[in-house]
Amino acid sequence: MSLYRVPILVNGATHSAEQFRAMVQDLARGAEGITQGGDLKVTQLSTPGTSVQVGDGSGVVRGRVSPFQGTYSVRNQGAATVPIAATGGSGRSDMVILRIEDPEYEGSLDPAVAQINYFQVISGVSSSATTIPDGRTGIPLARIDIPASTSTITNAMIVDIRKVANPRQQRTFLTQSPTALSTDIGGTSGTFTNFSTAAGWSIAIPDWATTAVLALSVGQIRYNTDSYFGKLRATFGASLTVQPVNLDDNQTGVRRSTVVLGDTLTIPSAYRGTSQTLRFQASGVSPNPGKVGVDGSTTFIADVTFYEAPR
Repeated sequence: MSLYRVPILVNGATHSAEQFRAMVQDLARGAEGITQGGDLKVTQLSTPGTSVQVGDGSGVVRGRVSPFQGTYSVRNQGAATVPIAATGGSGRSDMVILRIEDPEYEGSLDPAVAQINYFQVISGVSSSATTIPDGRTGIPLARIDIPASTSTITNAMIVDIRKVANPRQQRTFLTQSPTALSTDIGGTSGTFTNFSTAAGWSIAIPDWATTAVLALSVGQIRYNTDSYFGKLRATFGASLTVQPVNLDDNQTGVRRSTVVLGDTLTIPSAYRGTSQTLRFQASGVSPNPGKVGVDGSTTFIADVTFYEAPR
């Protein structure tokens, strides 16, 4: 195949559908899947029945018949109902896909009157399948694991196997130094307390974020009096907590150390599109006799990256 005679877009030129699909493939960076995390989600009917529904949204589907087929842009507006056959004496797994059957490469559908892209059910796939089991052009949306003698499909049977074609991510890097010596944290109760001179950060969460990966550190935490045994953690909003790490210092007097902690947190839907406060906390655990604090020689570092996935 030779170079296309004209690039997209040139006034007065004619461009084939294949050339536009090549452009979609370029813009999608060769990836395929749904466009955003909430697109084309498969769920039970509002009253569970013999079908499932596919929500609205869009995606990109890479052609598999020809190496020059390119990538299709697809969109569903509103909810589509897809029937699922009942099972008999044994269970079965079906796969719901968004299928494209382009007569330029396969089949005999007429684009002027026929549905060239449609939702299709592949019956009897493996109970662990997450990809289309043959070479047809389409993207997988859900696997329905149906028990024996069942005709009513519920969300408990639906396994989400969508993939975001080009998932978004956003990184936030923050530093902070307390303005003065904090109130020391000690005791043995295991109760976590904020460092009073460290107000924390208000971090804006993207409305598409599903997870956050946090890499946190405290440069030169300040121990004093006796040896210290306890924990350090961070909270993010009212409900998320970064995995605590142990503070186990067997020295006396004023001394310092650097502590590193991190975690991967699932972002609740109520947090998306809001700002939540991230801050450090410490606690003393029995038989701790010492105290810990922060001051103007301490630096807090937060490296937070948000990621998008199907939701």
